[in-house]
Amino acid sequence: MRENYYQKNDTFEIEDTRQQFFVTAGPTRKNDSYWEIQVRIIDNDYNSVLDDSIEYVGARTRWIGNAFPELSEYGFIKYQSNVSKFRNYLTTVRCDDSYSSLYKIHEDVFINLGKGAGSGDDKEAIYKLDGAKANLMMNFNTARNNMMLLSKGNFDAHGNTTLRDYQNRPIYIGEGVIPQVERYAHKYAYNKLSTEVFNAMINTISEKSDNPTGNKIAVVCNEAFWQQMNLILGKYLSDNHVDGTHLWSKAANDYIKVGAAYNTYRFAGNEVSFLVDRALTREYGNKGYGLALDLSSDLVSGMPAISMMTLKGGQCIQNYITGVGGIDGLSSGEVSSPVAGSKMVIHGYIGACVWNPFKSFILREV
Repeated sequence: MRENYYQKNDTFEIEDTRQQFFVTAGPTRKNDSYWEIQVRIIDNDYNSVLDDSIEYVGARTRWIGNAFPELSEYGFIKYQSNVSKFRNYLTTVRCDDSYSSLYKIHEDVFINLGKGAGSGDDKEAIYKLDGAKANLMMNFNTARNNMMLLSKGNFDAHGNTTLRDYQNRPIYIGEGVIPQVERYAHKYAYNKLSTEVFNAMINTISEKSDNPTGNKIAVVCNEAFWQQMNLILGKYLSDNHVDGTHLWSKAANDYIKVGAAYNTYRFAGNEVSFLVDRALTREYGNKGYGLALDLSSDLVSGMPAISMMTLKGGQCIQNYITGVGGIDGLSSGEVSSPVAGSKMVIHGYIGACVWNPFKSFILREV
């Protein structure tokens, strides 16, 4: 054997012949890539012989279990899962926005006019000016979401970053969910989406899951995929003549509502939920794209399938640099700048970790 795997009292079988063997003595090392073990065929008499219908050199074997007598003195374990190391880094995301003191004084008035909250002619929506802080927070959340989902890492095998600023300070970009998954995911290119494609996806993921049933699979998709999925599931209900108000309902005024929205599909004891994210629409355009992940927690540790990483208290840090007029444009007191205006800063440390990227599936329209 090429590695030290089977131990004394283990049982295993040769996959091609289905013959099972019992290890009678521990492995003996012959060289770095060759180990020798002694075995005997498991049978209920002493007449079984080795099946000579195959070439045994390079044949695949599979561990079955082990068998020990009463008052046994030792035992061994077999690691059943794939263990690998992966290096990632937190990304520092920052958004700044500044405003004059005069703007801050009139900010609410501008927004009220935009909403038509005045009187007389002011009820018309003349223009709308978003609040500075609301706009800043929206930009920060968009950057954070995109980086955790789509960003590619910029560090080499030794952990050194390939980006530095003009002062030679390193800029680390951690890998997002999709780049982490793409290395290991089963990929399927489709011309036409169908429930058969969903079934193949579910079967592929469940084969790698801890249990064949009861798995919760999430598909994060773009808008094109979302629309295709809803058309398919609507047709599925119609073709199978499902009774009830799944496709239409009648209101009290005798008007009939036709159509429905679908976000979950079940097959073979497993459940798929679909979530639409416009970040994927911007990334993949009008071609359907869906990233499927088994979100079932690990049975041993309870670890979730995906974790968001940050420093304690560092996910969203908000600061102000106050100028003349203060934060609200009308305050007196000590300031940090002679400019009649202030600056708002939101920054944070973000990262994402997919603990088991092997339990994944990517669907992409061609």
